Amino acid sequence: MALFSNHWVKIFERQYRELTMGDEAEEAEAPEEVVDADDAVEEAEKLNELSDEDEAEEESEAAGVSQRGKVVSRMISYISNESKMGKSLKTGELRKKMKEPAWNVPEPFNLTSFEMDGFSMKMLSSKENPDLDHVILQLHGGGYMGAIRNAYYVFAGLYNEISHGMNVLCPDYRVAPENPYPAALEDAVASYKWLLTRGYKAGNIVVAGDSAGGGLAMALCMYLRDNGLPMPGGIIAMSPWTDLTASGASYEENFDKDPLFGGTRESLIYINAYPGDHDKTDPYISPLFGSFKDFPPMLIQVGGNEMLLSDSEVVAAKARDEGVKVRLHVYEGMFHVFQMAYTAIPESKKAWIEVGKFFEVLF
Repeated sequence: MALFSNHWVKIFERQYRELTMGDEAEEAEAPEEVVDADDAVEEAEKLNELSDEDEAEEESEAAGVSQRGKVVSRMISYISNESKMGKSLKTGELRKKMKEPAWNVPEPFNLTSFEMDGFSMKMLSSKENPDLDHVILQLHGGGYMGAIRNAYYVFAGLYNEISHGMNVLCPDYRVAPENPYPAALEDAVASYKWLLTRGYKAGNIVVAGDSAGGGLAMALCMYLRDNGLPMPGGIIAMSPWTDLTASGASYEENFDKDPLFGGTRESLIYINAYPGDHDKTDPYISPLFGSFKDFPPMLIQVGGNEMLLSDSEVVAAKARDEGVKVRLHVYEGMFHVFQMAYTAIPESKKAWIEVGKFFEVLF
């Protein structure tokens, strides 16, 4: 399956390097340090000049972890645990300070903006052969603390290509601490209803999200079901954050393995303003504690080294017990939202291909 007929994503990977990060950037002694998986990918490419044949061999390794994947994971660990910006990366403060230029829309796409009550949205669509009957509602990650960033428009482009032209709606929903629960859920519901008013059939909508966005996708579906609204046709959840109580087994088992959040309890997965004064076990905040009865088919992808691993495993088990069709794929040795490596490491490329196959099964 040819993922990218155009090389727009590679152009993005090369150009998306210089960000203004406010005071944190000025404090860093080494401004050339990478700040997350996006930048680590570029360094991994320099260190590993691998041919397609080499990558294929790595994908078939018994351990399931490619050399590039190991390099990127080590670099993320260094950035998160040893660089000056590590703490602010773990707490989400760096994400809030990051300033980006407007996304330079690649040639294959159109990007249209919409203003909603309290938030905005952008719709990415294909210039050629768009699928006007189906749509993806993408709910971005960021721990409910970070606004949407350019990387998620790249995600939208990937979703568009592997779905053969489905439009992708990207809400920039309100985040904490300025807007705690239920702001994000309210904006997700408003975005979904907006799609219905535009003529999309509920069964032709796929809700996709990563990290907090993955949990929000499930919370959205619980709200729709509980309020008698039509359910979407499917859910795609990448490293979903479904347990804001951090009570799962992997929070301890992977405490020293997770390259992004591991080694400390001063990260956003422990200290987070989104719940406010509400009970963290409320299923609309932590879907893991809710019922998945009548949910549409779900594809859940998660890294084997994540502290949030059990967030996916427990949800998948509960959903299956309640009759939901679930595809859970644990990518061994991978880190939180490793799909943000796009096509630069074999595991991420494989994950995106898997998403494409999920669309084929759904429709």
